[in-house]
Parts: sequence; C-alpha cells; structure tokens
Amino acid sequence: MPENSDFRGKFTRNIISMKKTFPFLLLFICSLLHAQTEELSAVHETINKLFDGMRAGDSTMVRSVFDPSARLQTTFTDREGNPVLKSETIDGFAAAVGSPHDEVWDEKIWSFDAHIDGNLATVWTDYTFYAGDKMSHCGVNAFHLYRSGEGWKITQITDTRRRTDCQTESTGDDLVINNLLDAWHRSAAVADEDIFFGSMTADAIYLGTDASEKWLRDELKAWSEKYFARESAWNFKPKKREVYFSKNKQTAWFDELLDTWMGDCRGSGVLRKEKGEWKLAQYNLSMMIPNDQVNGIIKLIAEKK
Repeated sequence: MPENSDFRGKFTRNIISMKKTFPFLLLFICSLLHAQTEELSAVHETINKLFDGMRAGDSTMVRSVFDPSARLQTTFTDREGNPVLKSETIDGFAAAVGSPHDEVWDEKIWSFDAHIDGNLATVWTDYTFYAGDKMSHCGVNAFHLYRSGEGWKITQITDTRRRTDCQTESTGDDLVINNLLDAWHRSAAVADEDIFFGSMTADAIYLGTDASEKWLRDELKAWSEKYFARESAWNFKPKKREVYFSKNKQTAWFDELLDTWMGDCRGSGVLRKEKGEWKLAQYNLSMMIPNDQVNGIIKLIAEKK
C-alpha cells in the first residue's frame, strides 16, 4: 500500500463506509429474493390449481385460472411428418374436464422453469399425461400468465405431444426432497428444533393460516419456542405430495396434502439447493375450504371483526 497518508485515510474511510452499507445492501438483496420467491410461488399455485381441477374433474376450478381471452394450442408432427398446430377454446376444454369420465386425468409435472418481469410470467414444464394408470402422452407445456387484480391468470398454453421418450419416474433429487420434507414434518411432531430450523435457509419464510402469520425463519423460531418446549410442537402428516424442478435443478416447488388437527390442509413451498444441499426457502400452509362453504366462512369472519 502507498505510504501517502491521504491515500490511507481515504482507503480507511471507504472500508468503514462499506462496512456500514453492507448490512443494508444485504437486507435489500434478501428483500428482492423474498419478493421473487413469493411471485414464483404464486405463479406455481395458479398452474397447480389447473392440474388439481383436471384431476378432480372440476370445470369451475379449471376455468378460474384463465383470463377470459386465453387460448389453448397444441403442436405435434403427424404420421406423414408434417408439423401441425391445433387450437382449442377454454370453454371446450373446461367442458371436457367436467364431463363424466371414469379415469382420473393426471398430468404429472417434472420440471418448472419460470421467468417473471413485471406483470408477465412465462413457464415451461415437462409433463407426462395419464388417463387413470395408463400413460397417454408427454411433452412440454409453455405457459403465458399475467398478473391481474385477482392474481396471476393464464393467457395462453401451447403444448407439444409425443408418445416416445416419456419420463415416468421421479429423479434422485425428488427422493431427497421428499425425505427432507417428511423429516421436517416429523421433527415438529417430536419437537426437534435443530432438524426443523436446520432444514430451512437463513432467509426462509413461513406463511401460516392466519393473515398475521408471516415469519422469517428466526422469527418463527422465537414465536414457536413454547411449542418446541413440549414433547410435540405440532403434528402434520403428509398424505400426498408433488415436486417440480427448475431446468437447472437448483430450485424446486412442491405442494402437499396434510392431515392436521384442522382437518385436511394444503402445504406448498419452494426449496433451493445451497452448496449441494436442499433447503426449504418458503412454506405456505393453507386450510382447504369447500367452495359451497366459502360464503359462510366470509360471514363468520365478518361477524368476528
């Protein structure tokens, strides 16, 4: 370092300034990551609601995720080797979903590659479609969504279809994540806070069923201290889970059905791979309210205010 005292003084002041600024910069970066994670989770929730509606044969649920102007397109190569593009209306698709059929329409999603800019989101998903236990076809879904006043809505889906080279099994990472989430739930059941909070990223967010329940990991740890002091903090048992991956296999999304003291609940969230290890970055717990009981719940909440 030069001997010049003015240089040393400026250098020292710059270092002190950087030390003061760094915590605020880190907080700003974490805030951006939180916002991005929440948006990705919201986009995933919209797409997942579409597939839930298909599995349930619920045309109303399916229709609710689409913008009124949305369209559906499929491209494939016919037997003569010619490229084909076909279009379908949302009304026709929803009617087909709601029509009686013996087999469950189950579209398994193997990856989830999302990009968001402002009110626009694009998502590519590798999929395999099953009618009951029989595989029908596979391909890629290309989604376009926009953020409306009512949340993310699908404006277009274009998919490819083929019957060869279809994925039928989960990857190794899928098994790791399922084991991690099972152990995470089990650690709450036996009040093992080391495993529970150790399975989460330092900036993880936990969203509970109450509107006030939004915590960073360490805030959740402080809030739940009295629960983990018992033999069991809480006992949520997973019954069914779907896991999806980004193309680079560094991010995963999931949704799961849980058996809880509140009845059936849905959990969903995001995981990140950090230094080769999967960690939970966001978890969202929600109660499942039948559509025909929503008005009664709204009225009950209004009466309590």
